[in-house]
Amino acid sequence: MIVALDGPAGSGKSTTARRVAERLGWLYLDTGAMYRAVGVAFRDRGLPFTAAAARDLLPALDVRLRPAPDRTRVALDGVDVTDRIRTAQAAEDASRVSKLAPVREAMVALQRTVARETDAGGVVAEGRDVGTVVFPDADVKFFLVADLDARARRRLADFAASDAGGAGSGGDPAAFEKVRAEIAERDRRDESRALAPLRPAPDARRLDTTALSVEDQVDEVLRAVRDR
Repeated sequence: MIVALDGPAGSGKSTTARRVAERLGWLYLDTGAMYRAVGVAFRDRGLPFTAAAARDLLPALDVRLRPAPDRTRVALDGVDVTDRIRTAQAAEDASRVSKLAPVREAMVALQRTVARETDAGGVVAEGRDVGTVVFPDADVKFFLVADLDARARRRLADFAASDAGGAGSGGDPAAFEKVRAEIAERDRRDESRALAPLRPAPDARRLDTTALSVEDQVDEVLRAVRDR
């Protein structure tokens, strides 16, 4: 069985997907981590964010995911980049590479391979086009949303927890406004891109997480899985 959770940044899809997978004993597939890793590779090599550069880079690039108790570990060419991909810069670069057709094609193929080869019994995948492009026949689909202020607060809390975002304290109004603006801009790019835009699948259930606890979100998804 495949469960697909899509939504914009800060909507709660990553935490919810991870905990649902833990509760079911299934594979948690963080598709966004793959795009972040590719973005890190572009930046490390000083490449322009173009399709031509992607076609040159991707054949020799090795992106691997390894499930771990705390979060998915990500290796790029054999080097663990888990901490590096959880920064504001990595999120920005992921948004830029995700618009490139060669990157999309390579990552979608890899995501399908990972799901097909797992022996976990099921997959809980999260991202921005999981239910529309990667797994259009997923058994259960959700599209998570939340108001912009709530998403900005969550993203600041994530940065503070990782101490990697460079966005400042969660109590700093300037930091909050900066992160809020960055999320709004990413929403605009993700929703307007020609290739696999951010949008709910026609058969996805909409879940507004603004006022929900993580456990409430997890329970909602689990109910849908059990009903299915």
